[in-house]
Amino acid sequence: MIIDEDVLLAYGASYETYEMNETVFHEGNLPKFYFQIIRGIVELNNYHEDGKEFTQNILSDGQSLGESFLFNDKYYPANATAKTRCRILKLPKRDFLNLLAKNPEACTKMLHCLADRLYNKYIMLFNISSPDPCYKIKTVMDGLKGNTGSKYSFQVPLTRQQLANLTGLRVETVIRAIKKMHNNHQLKIENRKIYY
Repeated sequence: MIIDEDVLLAYGASYETYEMNETVFHEGNLPKFYFQIIRGIVELNNYHEDGKEFTQNILSDGQSLGESFLFNDKYYPANATAKTRCRILKLPKRDFLNLLAKNPEACTKMLHCLADRLYNKYIMLFNISSPDPCYKIKTVMDGLKGNTGSKYSFQVPLTRQQLANLTGLRVETVIRAIKKMHNNHQLKIENRKIYY
């Protein structure tokens, strides 16, 4: 958890339940709440004019979403959609900023979270500029796995479609690239699951 549940509740947060495919917030709306996922998966995404989805991030238990947008008066640049049934703590913006002002530990954790997200955005921005699909997929998997475990010890929790949406590739290209990476011993496919 970025901010302790009890601290959020003490400052006025309430639990909200979002069903699968329900929108948590819409692109173009003004941010009014801090959201922290207790249980579930939320995807931040945009849609191109042709309707093709581009996934900005996939977040799960203990992570927050949209928090960086609470520090200015700009509109959400993406949608947040529940990909599973979610239980989320929701705290009004004014109360969230008050919590950070009065809790240096929570403020430090939030700054660390924002720094990690910004770092990952830089990595992904460079990644997207690469013409090599295998490199794009490897960068996403490196980010997910981090420095934990040995080769093939990490089960990638994303579908081929999610990998395509995160990298800007077509799903067919992702499938071919994953097969190539398997043949080159960069990852292992076992029962259609990807191990990295």
